[in-house]
Amino acid sequence: MSRPANPEKFSNPCIQWIDERLPIFTMLIKEYRVFPMPKNANYLWSFGGIAMTMLILMIVTGVFMAMNYDPNTHGAFESVERTMRDVNYGWLLRYAHMNGASFFFIAVYIHVFRGLYYGSYKTPRELLWIIGVIILLLMMATAFMGYALPWSQMSGWGTTVITSLFGAFPLVGDGLVTWLWGGFAVDNPTLNRFFALHFLLPFVILGVVFVHVWALHQTGSNNPTGVEPKTPKDTVPFHPYFSTKDSFALVVFLTLFLAMIFFAPLALTEADHFKQFDPMQTPDHIVPEWYFLPFYAILRSFTLDISIPFTNIILLPAKLQGVVAMFGSIILLMFLPWIDASPVKSARYRPIYRVMVFLLVIAMFALGYAGSQKPEGLPVRIGQLGTAYYFAHWIILWFISRNGFMGVIPKEQTLPVPASISDDPCCKH
Repeated sequence: MSRPANPEKFSNPCIQWIDERLPIFTMLIKEYRVFPMPKNANYLWSFGGIAMTMLILMIVTGVFMAMNYDPNTHGAFESVERTMRDVNYGWLLRYAHMNGASFFFIAVYIHVFRGLYYGSYKTPRELLWIIGVIILLLMMATAFMGYALPWSQMSGWGTTVITSLFGAFPLVGDGLVTWLWGGFAVDNPTLNRFFALHFLLPFVILGVVFVHVWALHQTGSNNPTGVEPKTPKDTVPFHPYFSTKDSFALVVFLTLFLAMIFFAPLALTEADHFKQFDPMQTPDHIVPEWYFLPFYAILRSFTLDISIPFTNIILLPAKLQGVVAMFGSIILLMFLPWIDASPVKSARYRPIYRVMVFLLVIAMFALGYAGSQKPEGLPVRIGQLGTAYYFAHWIILWFISRNGFMGVIPKEQTLPVPASISDDPCCKH
């Protein structure tokens, strides 16, 4: 890689000496100081940086937690309790790591919502969006493996239930489950490999985040109008304008995070997390962490096998339908740039799509509620309705962004889009 065309000059001789040999300071200035940002970007654009901060916090606290953790079925639960009671500030480490996962997902989910609402998945940012979905998948895998590590009743049985789902896949299912378990039951080999992967994957996520930011700095940020910057008047330097704005948003977010740690650290924790895993005693109700609940509800929404009429031949078991739908609900996001063919990016100027996005958010909250309840009665029906809308959302989006469908689904009539960012009314106040 060649030197930057116009390296910066620094008054500090030490920094100048380093930059002449490794132009890291020049790169930081170009990427995080003079980098042009759309001047109408709002606080929703702060959550990318907030998510990165939470990732670093999770890595740091996770490394220190690992120093006191025993990845063995006979010592895992006790080592976590010992960290809480006997290690200096061990309680703070665990509560920060445990609640940090929730706040990390909050930041990422808001980041995804912003991308959906303002069309940040459209040209020229398709690859940027796909990399973001890969980060989400890696986060979920990392969080799931970390969920098993305390070796409590809830984590042990949750691991057993979720890993058993892979057995639904024809031909390879049993082999996959055996490979995940490292044997024929959730036991010491399972805990060992989950610990190793849980420790490794955050560094993989950090690497993919670097690629994500690299892609962002190639295409530039989207903005609430969805209109690409056309003149220098449409943008402002990242520093001091957005560095100050993002710092304020980060302080507010971390204040809420610290309030959770110090005043309600167990608000999102089930009681069975405080009992050691007993493979001979099943909990009354297995509940995953809140950020998995919508997808857990999708999994449980399929209750009927698809079979050949008047025979006992089952074509698609309900379990397999649920597993495919659960994984498909996330992978489907990768194809969003091609599902939505509308030339208008922002939901500000797409009346039907704007309503659909908010209905999708409502459906996700409904699915979260359904996933938190026992799989019986009304919650199952709510989950099925939420699942139906979730998948119908993308089908409807396909048609409204094209020519509609047989008069039942109309083609979306968009509103006039500003000619430039400077014409956005929000930029004139």
